[in-house]
Amino acid sequence: MIFTRAVFSRLLAGVYFLAFLSLWFQLDGLIGAGGILPVSQLMDQASSTIPGRFDLLPTVFWFASSDRFLYLVCGGGIFLAAVAFLGFAEPLVFFLLWACYLSIVGVSGEFLSYQWDNLLLETGFLAIFFAPFRWREKLSNVPPPSTVMVWLLRWLLFRLMLQSGLVKLLSHDPTWASFTALDYHFETQPLPTWIGWYAHHLKPWAHMVLQGVMFAVELVVPFFIFLTRRFRLIAFWLFLFFQIGIALTGNYGFFNLLTFVLGFVLLDDDAFGRFRKERKAVQEILTPDNRAVRVVKVPKRSRLPLVFFVPFAVFIVAVSGLEWVSQIIGRRVTKEPLRSVLVAIAPFRSINRYGLFAVMTTDRPEIIVEGSVDGTEWKPYEFKWKPGDPARRPGFVAPHQPRLDWQMWFAALESCERNPWFTNFEYRLLQGSPPVLDLLKINPFPDKPPLYVRSTVYDYRFTDPETKAADGAWWRREAKGEYCPVLSLPH
Repeated sequence: MIFTRAVFSRLLAGVYFLAFLSLWFQLDGLIGAGGILPVSQLMDQASSTIPGRFDLLPTVFWFASSDRFLYLVCGGGIFLAAVAFLGFAEPLVFFLLWACYLSIVGVSGEFLSYQWDNLLLETGFLAIFFAPFRWREKLSNVPPPSTVMVWLLRWLLFRLMLQSGLVKLLSHDPTWASFTALDYHFETQPLPTWIGWYAHHLKPWAHMVLQGVMFAVELVVPFFIFLTRRFRLIAFWLFLFFQIGIALTGNYGFFNLLTFVLGFVLLDDDAFGRFRKERKAVQEILTPDNRAVRVVKVPKRSRLPLVFFVPFAVFIVAVSGLEWVSQIIGRRVTKEPLRSVLVAIAPFRSINRYGLFAVMTTDRPEIIVEGSVDGTEWKPYEFKWKPGDPARRPGFVAPHQPRLDWQMWFAALESCERNPWFTNFEYRLLQGSPPVLDLLKINPFPDKPPLYVRSTVYDYRFTDPETKAADGAWWRREAKGEYCPVLSLPH
C-alpha cells in the first residue's frame, strides 16, 4: 500500500488545506476581536476559571489570543498542508496540522462543532502514525505502512458509515421508519443546492428507493470492509457514488471529500493499475568474481515496533467501541474508570461518535434579520448562502463552509435564549462591525449602522414546478412570528 498511502496522504493534506483556507476568510467575523465569539474573551474567561489546563482546553491560544496570532495559526495550517502535500516529514507535519486545527476548533464554540471537524481531527490523528517515518517520502525507498494502522483507518470508516445508519434506526423517528424521510430531507437540510430542488420533486416511490439504497450503503456495505479485496473495492465505489449524490443535493463543507479520501484505505496499489508508476531503488553490487549485479533494494517496514502499534490499536478500538455502546444504549457510560477515560479524551476530539440526521426535520424555519433607523421601516440583511430572497437560486458552495449560514439553520430549530451567540451577532450588526458584515451578502446600511435590529421566523418551502415556471421563485415563505425581541444599543 505504498502508493495508496501516498495518494491518501496527499488528498488528506488537500482537505486540510481547504479547511484552513475556508476558515481564513471567516475568522475575523466569527472569532476575531470584532467577531461574534471573540477568542480573546473566551481565553480571558478560561484563564480565570481553568488557568493553563491544556487537558481541558487543548489550544495554543493559551499563549496568545490576538487576531494576528489567530491568523498565524490558520496561515500556518495552510502552509503545513502544502508541505504535507509535497511529502516532507509527514508524521511531524500531520501532527502540527492536527494541533493547529484542534486549537482553532477548541475556541470556536458552535461554529466548528460539526461532525466533519471531528472527523478531520480523528483522521488526521491516525495519519500521523500511518505516514512513513522519513524526512522525504520517495516511493522507491519508503516502507509499507503498518497493517495495524491500515485497519485502524478502516475501522474509522466502518464506524462512520455504520453509525450514520444506526442512529436513524435507533432514534425511532417515524419518517425513517415509514420510508418518507426523503420527502422532507432535500427541502429542510441546512444548505440545499438547486439540484436538491429537483430531487425534492421526485415521486414518493423514488424517495423510498433512494432511502433503501441509503440504508443498504450505511448498514450493509460497511461490513464489506472486513471481507475480501473484491468486496472492499465494491465498498469503495459504492461509498464514492453515495458521497457524490449527497454533495450534488446539499452543501456539507468538506465532509463528502474527506469521506471519499478515507475510502482510499480500502484500496491497494494494484487498484491504481496503469496510473501507478513502479519506482524501485536499484543498486549495483560486486559478486566475488568481480561481476556487477543490479539488485532491487527492499525497504524495511516502519521503524515503529509492533509493540507500539498493538497497544495503540487496542486503546483506539476499545474507546471508540465504548463510545459506540453508549450511543446505542442512549446514555453516557457512568462507571469508573471508563467514564474518566472518555471524559479525559473528549476535549481532543480524536475518538468520536458519528451519525447525521438521526431525527428528520419536517419543517424549515428560517430566521430573517432586519434593521431599522426609526423602528418603522425595516430592511433585511441578506446572507451569502442560506435561504433569504425567495427568488434566489440555491447554489453550490462546498467544500467551503459558510459557518454563520450553517449555524443560522441550527438556531432556527431552537429558541433565541438557547443561542446566546445569536444575540452577540445582532449586537455586532448594531455596532456595524466590518468583519461580521463581511460574512453577509448584503448590508442594507452601508453608511451607518441601524438603531434597531429584529429577527423573525419564516416557514420556507420549495415552490412547486408550476410556481417556479410562472415567476421563477425557488422558495415560498410564510411569517411565523418573532424569534428575538427588538434590540438596540444602550444610549
